[in-house]
Amino acid sequence: MRQAERKDGMRSEPSSSTLPKRRFPLRNFAWMVLLSLAFGALQIGYPLEVGLWGLRNYVRQQPASGQFVFVAIDDKSLSDEGAWPWSRRLQARLLSKVDDLGPARIFQDVMPIGPSTAQDDLAFSNALKKSGKIWLPARYSSDHQSGTKTLALPYKEFRRYAKTGWIWVEYDFLGAVWSIDRSALVNGERVPSFSAAMSGRLGDGPPYRVDYSIDPATIPTVSASDVLSGRVRADFFRNRVAIIGPAAERIGDSYLIPGHDRMPGALVHILGAETLLKGPPAAVGWLPAWLLASLVIAAALLRPRRIAWLIPAGFAGVIGGGFLLDRLAVAAEIVPALFLLTVCSAWFAWRKFRERGLTNIRTGLPNLEALRASPQDQARPMIAARVQNFAEVVSAMPREAEMEFITQIIKRLTVGHEERQIFQGDEGIFGWFTDSGAPVGNHLEALHSLFRQPVNAGGGSFDVAISFGVELGSGRALTNRFGSALVAADEAWAEGLRWKYHDPARQEEATWRLSLLSQLDAAIDNGEVWVAFQPQVRINGGDTLGAEALARWTHPDKGPISPSEFIAAAEQQDRIAKLTLFVLNRSVALAASVNQRGIHFGIAVNLSARMLADPDLPRMIEEVLRRHGLPPQRLTLELTETAALDENGRDLAVLDTLRALGVRLAIDDYGTGLSTLDYLKKIPATELKIDQSFIKAMRLSRSDRLMVQSTISLAHSLGRTVLAEGVEDQATLEMLSELGCDMAQGFVVGRPMAPRELIQRLVGERRRRAA
Repeated sequence: MRQAERKDGMRSEPSSSTLPKRRFPLRNFAWMVLLSLAFGALQIGYPLEVGLWGLRNYVRQQPASGQFVFVAIDDKSLSDEGAWPWSRRLQARLLSKVDDLGPARIFQDVMPIGPSTAQDDLAFSNALKKSGKIWLPARYSSDHQSGTKTLALPYKEFRRYAKTGWIWVEYDFLGAVWSIDRSALVNGERVPSFSAAMSGRLGDGPPYRVDYSIDPATIPTVSASDVLSGRVRADFFRNRVAIIGPAAERIGDSYLIPGHDRMPGALVHILGAETLLKGPPAAVGWLPAWLLASLVIAAALLRPRRIAWLIPAGFAGVIGGGFLLDRLAVAAEIVPALFLLTVCSAWFAWRKFRERGLTNIRTGLPNLEALRASPQDQARPMIAARVQNFAEVVSAMPREAEMEFITQIIKRLTVGHEERQIFQGDEGIFGWFTDSGAPVGNHLEALHSLFRQPVNAGGGSFDVAISFGVELGSGRALTNRFGSALVAADEAWAEGLRWKYHDPARQEEATWRLSLLSQLDAAIDNGEVWVAFQPQVRINGGDTLGAEALARWTHPDKGPISPSEFIAAAEQQDRIAKLTLFVLNRSVALAASVNQRGIHFGIAVNLSARMLADPDLPRMIEEVLRRHGLPPQRLTLELTETAALDENGRDLAVLDTLRALGVRLAIDDYGTGLSTLDYLKKIPATELKIDQSFIKAMRLSRSDRLMVQSTISLAHSLGRTVLAEGVEDQATLEMLSELGCDMAQGFVVGRPMAPRELIQRLVGERRRRAA
């Protein structure tokens, strides 16, 4: 790598051709529009709309005008004047008392249906006749069982002296009245509602929405008891409109006043009159706010970079518009608009989250996840490129120069194909598709030649070591195909090539190797894995001292599988523990059985250095020995050389604990890999196993023979026994005897065998010695 003196460099943005293409999501927008239209038309958001009305009313709460007075037949009145219902005579007295105080009009929200006693009806009629400004109610009477409604009018005698007003109102599921009719057709005659007559705003028209921002607590109210007893100021009713109605809970006739508790129905009529007095709000429904939200969403789709402020502005406009329209006496519904904005916001957020997951965080280029989601043709060749020294180069440049460095790489990869979409992975990985039938080799040779010149970035000049891999097309998933192309690129680098095709045979080998591990645990449980035993004999004497336990796997479909395949793979993937414990249990059980026959017999089991990381290992081994009744000194653990010992000494502590139990330790494959003098120094071994590569060559190689001889001498001087493995002929066995080697293992003294065959061999040896 060459690096020139750095200067402050300009940051380059990647070419737009390399970024993911945005598509106008018209279909998604259409679905959201249709969904929100249905939401509004079906009034699904009505409960929320009611809540928002209540909130807006609370925020802009205002006092009543004071033009309307409520004469409440409350609990005090019932206590002073008697239980409900009151007689017509008492009602007449109340009307007269109110009339004497000079109100402009009087409305009685108590229905006088049918005749009473002659004297009471006469008194009531006289009160009506004397006043001439009293209104009586008309309404529907509902049959709760049949659900039918019948018209209920005041007694006909009373209608001669009083006007009739409509008091029937519709309430929602909460018991709240949101709108009131201006008038109703009663027996062919148009009758004004109480609220219209009270306010003097007579006339036909659609129902109007009650303005509940008017605080009902500010409505002038007086108890009917105080009126009857003369405890009201003489001018209290002057030029005002009075309405008499029940207020005691025991009488009923109450409605939910939004933002407040349930209140007398007469207050609803007063609030309605207050609304008409100010001017009834014009009802525009939900479409205007919905159209505003639709325009905001359309603008956001056309200008995606402005979404961050357009959507919040849309919410603010719709919600703020609701407050503004309320002040302008315009009744608007905004929930369908908020629903559309919310749904679209969620969709935009999901889309942004998904796009973030499809782009490299630092560069903004589409990543390998975007490659997986790419709609590219499966048959098109896929190319992977890896900058082998990417980490080295990036670590040597300022952070702000990394983007410029990657941009320069992209420019070279897209020379002559500026429209090509490049996918970027981590650590200098890039990928793209190329056309079928294109001369891939020539193309990659040309690309590689471009990288012979250093890349300039951040004021520095950097050599780029790059290699390419090609996957020609298959029905596999894109991620698998790219992985294969990347493997080919790494193989090309390792082999000194510029590029390389993916070899399907290597893929099959890798697949089989991975499937082996996935099947190994089940194979142990199903009995496909078993243990063979290879005898270990005393060289001087020839008697069998023990055996090494060897794992064997007979696959139901593949047949016998080489131990070098599944054991090495299990160690590399850290899945060796279950296999080791299985072999240990079977081996210790066999050795215990042999020793119980009176035959002194030891068993050797391979132990991966990876298992030494488990501090519980000595306890597990002790438990196995105790369970089967084998003396610890009859067990030898052969430490394999596939992993180095832990530098902090924990592995050695485990080995010391095992030796303290009485278990023998052997250094396996001594002379190769990690099993060297360093191992001999650190490990508290009782035995050395000289690797078979030296044993097989010692007859023909003087240097190997000298190494074996020196190893035997060194081990003996340290008080350790020596076992030679891989002894395959008698001449080698005799040479080992001359060199003073203690034990031998190999085909010449015994091949790996089943437990029954081993026991037969040991029994036969004992009989021969006895004879």
